[in-house]
Amino acid sequence: MRFRYRVEGGQEPLTLLLLHGTGGDETSLLPLARALRPQAHLLSPRGQSVEEGVPRFFRRLGEGVLDLEDLQRRARELAEFVEHSLHAHALPRPLVAVGYSNGANMALGLLFHHPSLLDGALLLRPMEPFGAPYPPLPGKPILVLAGLRDPLVPQEAFQALLGRLQEAGARVQAHLLPTGHALVQGEMALAQAWLEEEVSSQSGAA
Repeated sequence: MRFRYRVEGGQEPLTLLLLHGTGGDETSLLPLARALRPQAHLLSPRGQSVEEGVPRFFRRLGEGVLDLEDLQRRARELAEFVEHSLHAHALPRPLVAVGYSNGANMALGLLFHHPSLLDGALLLRPMEPFGAPYPPLPGKPILVLAGLRDPLVPQEAFQALLGRLQEAGARVQAHLLPTGHALVQGEMALAQAWLEEEVSSQSGAA
């Protein structure tokens, strides 16, 4: 099955992989990405799972219960698509995922099942899908932005995710913000600062 997607070129050696939330599509995170990093290259696929008529990246079995078998299969399909797109469109690394909600969980699926694909991840309102140790992610930069009043992601799940990513060796920054599941303007400054720091450090290492 082929992905519907958008590619937008940029002027700096950075590609943002945009992974929308439930009900979004390949255009949903484009304005956010341009606000975060105006000169980045963008790769934005639409999730291929459909629930109640709207796109997702993988199925869930019920509210807050994720279908891990489907997540593994969809992560493999997405990883293959991303690898192909990097070559087909001459997209540069580093490759950093920007995922919101279901898209953040899919980014975690890529980190869990295909740990070498991403060079970093910005996770907006993620859950902790796996309940198991992650593969080694030595030094991989990850920013987690969670909502203190998020009804979909309990604080215990937020803490469990941080612990597992840190145990895998990732370089994790995290903020628990006084908000719910929706994004708020103030957190974009945190994301911009993190991207600036991490992109600069990776470019310097290269």
